Amino acid sequence: MAKPKTHYSCTECGGASPKWQGQCPACGAWNTLVETVAETVASSRFAGLAGTASRVQSLSDIQPREDERIATGIEEFDRVLGGGLVAGGVVLIGGDPGIGKSTLLLQALAQLSSRAQTLYVSGEESPEQVALRARRLQLDPAGLMLLAEINLEKILATLTQQKPRIAVVDSIQTVYSEALQSAPGSVAQVRECAAQLTRHAKQTGTCIILVGHVTKEGALAGPRVLEHIVDTVLYFEGDTHSSFRLIRAFKNRFGAVNELGVFAMTERGLKGVSNPSALFLSQHGQQVAGSCVLVTQEGTRPLLVEIQALVDGSHAPSPRRLSVGLEQNRLAMLLAVLHRHAGVVCYDQDVFVNAVGGVRIIEPAADLAVLLAIVSSLRDTPLPQKLVAFGEVGLAGEIRPAPRGQERLKEAAKLGFTLALIPKANAPRQSIPGMRVIPLERVEEAISRLRDM
Repeated sequence: MAKPKTHYSCTECGGASPKWQGQCPACGAWNTLVETVAETVASSRFAGLAGTASRVQSLSDIQPREDERIATGIEEFDRVLGGGLVAGGVVLIGGDPGIGKSTLLLQALAQLSSRAQTLYVSGEESPEQVALRARRLQLDPAGLMLLAEINLEKILATLTQQKPRIAVVDSIQTVYSEALQSAPGSVAQVRECAAQLTRHAKQTGTCIILVGHVTKEGALAGPRVLEHIVDTVLYFEGDTHSSFRLIRAFKNRFGAVNELGVFAMTERGLKGVSNPSALFLSQHGQQVAGSCVLVTQEGTRPLLVEIQALVDGSHAPSPRRLSVGLEQNRLAMLLAVLHRHAGVVCYDQDVFVNAVGGVRIIEPAADLAVLLAIVSSLRDTPLPQKLVAFGEVGLAGEIRPAPRGQERLKEAAKLGFTLALIPKANAPRQSIPGMRVIPLERVEEAISRLRDM
């Protein structure tokens, strides 16, 4: 029997190469080429479509309609989705093994089954295992239909026959199509199966949720085109050893991007956290140095997160710069700005910065809070207990405004904070009851303000 012809496909862009190379010739990514079977698609796959013209419409003649939302019954999950599921939408949710992807989706389908027809396609677990999880979570699976199958053609036939309103495929890496020769989980299989399921969702109006595996670097496994095909990409964050889980929306055609949902893992599954700001604030018995509260904006929700810094004398020729939950390269830039414009020297100090609660902050509005925490730790002087701060710091030492500053201040005032250091451009026109706002323009001005407190 002849050996099947193989080539090397890039897991990032899907590009092909006849031989292995360290760098993908198409997108330039390193160590992303994997050996796959060269696929030959049947000529009848798109038979009859060649040469036919599609209908062209004027954009002004198209009447837009608001998509009806399907609430899952889990408030934090609906928030991340932008208000709920959308008919015909395709959602991709990824995360580390054991973080709670299957648990959350089983809870959501169990609640939806009483209002709509649902189908759970399990490609990794047997029906008995899924039933055992539902019993452990004390769910009512009376109306929830289950299919244990990994063959794409059989899954599509079942979806066509059952016509569910919501379907979950757990996971896309286990599904394979008979039209391709490669193994399940390969670049070609993942791309083709996701495209076929998406096409079915758009044609029938079925909402399909795909569960995706992640690589050891933490990115979604499979080609990057997988994220472009679907409508929404959600990702679980947080430590599996912690009882808290975070879900962030990285892409959402029907809602806000970077929306954050906070959950607590309990014996009965994932429960939404109604006041997540309390989760990210440490309860200190007394004032401590190196701690500053940041008001960050995650999607449409302002959150209060404690930023902790530890500055200690370095015992090595090269001082360490380590950040957890914040961008490490930005920390090095902020230390240079602090030295150049405020005269605060840290070149002989080890600097460690941490965002409490396992949350990952990606917006630059955290710069001012990080600098204040570093100066507080360096001088061993605690900041005022009811102080919050936010603002982006530029290389010239200026403090730039952050979006939605009014909402951030109102959230801080609601939680009892009485003092705020913010950019001058974010200063409110009307005073906020119970809060003193100090507008700032420069980094050196912020540091001098600390001496007066």
